[in-house]
Amino acid sequence: MKSSQDKVIISCAVTGSVHTPTMSEYLPLTPDQIAEQAVEAAQAGAAILHLHARDPRDGRPTADPAVFDQFVPRIRDATDAVINITTGGSTRMTLEERLAYPLRAKPEMCSLNMGSMNFSIHPAARRISQWRHDWEKPYVEGMEDLIFRNTFRDIRHILKVLGEECGTRFEFECYDLGHLYNLAHFVDEGLVQGPLFIQSIYGILGGMGPDPENLATMKTTADRLFGRGGYRFSVLGAGRHQLPLVTMGAIMGGNVRVGLEDSLYLGKGQLAKSCAEQVSRIRLILEALSLEVATPAEARVMLGLKGRDAVGF
Repeated sequence: MKSSQDKVIISCAVTGSVHTPTMSEYLPLTPDQIAEQAVEAAQAGAAILHLHARDPRDGRPTADPAVFDQFVPRIRDATDAVINITTGGSTRMTLEERLAYPLRAKPEMCSLNMGSMNFSIHPAARRISQWRHDWEKPYVEGMEDLIFRNTFRDIRHILKVLGEECGTRFEFECYDLGHLYNLAHFVDEGLVQGPLFIQSIYGILGGMGPDPENLATMKTTADRLFGRGGYRFSVLGAGRHQLPLVTMGAIMGGNVRVGLEDSLYLGKGQLAKSCAEQVSRIRLILEALSLEVATPAEARVMLGLKGRDAVGF
């Protein structure tokens, strides 16, 4: 998994495609806001910045490379952080749309969801009576009848065109126990080589619940499938489960992910005003536990990344 001397990598997922503008006034939507929050998160201690794009007119998720181009190079120029571009996009995007910018940018790292799944926050719509934009309510409610698609053929394609041909490595997003076995299949097929970076995800409706026992089960299963020294583990807790679960993951020897994509809150009833606030909070917790935070340069070595000079942006 990692040696006791290794430091903890903090990833920050800046905006995502799940939350909508009505849910938080602090959610970054425009290229300026995304760039600003990403840079601040890196300054606070995030070694990896996980990025989605939003339509600057109304905040809806977009896969348009022209929008990515308005903030990704700015983040590169202002930080040394590893830039991680989504291949997940949203449940409403085709595979071709989701890959449009990653294939152009050829980043050091991309996220890769390890299976098709129900993925929804539709119950959240019941708590909102007034929406800022007309698209938001049908978008959130419509998740109830949508599937995020990543078939075995889709995953194989992404591994080939991004991994093999572009030298991009992956944050393997595992929302359920079966996703670990899907990853093991591709390792057995010779399509994935280590070091593996497994992002285990808890609290999304359609995936694993936020029970601490699930985290323990995922870790012990990953140990069996890949060997304790054969992968690096990270934890993502959705919503109010963010800080408790990522703290537990760090204590168990893992890495952590925070950010407004995953949770809009800093504490009970307290909206986070920025991604940097969440990064600073988990960094404070890690250092109180006598755990050291990895720099971007150290994260690149730990994950075997190709380096910032080998990207296409």
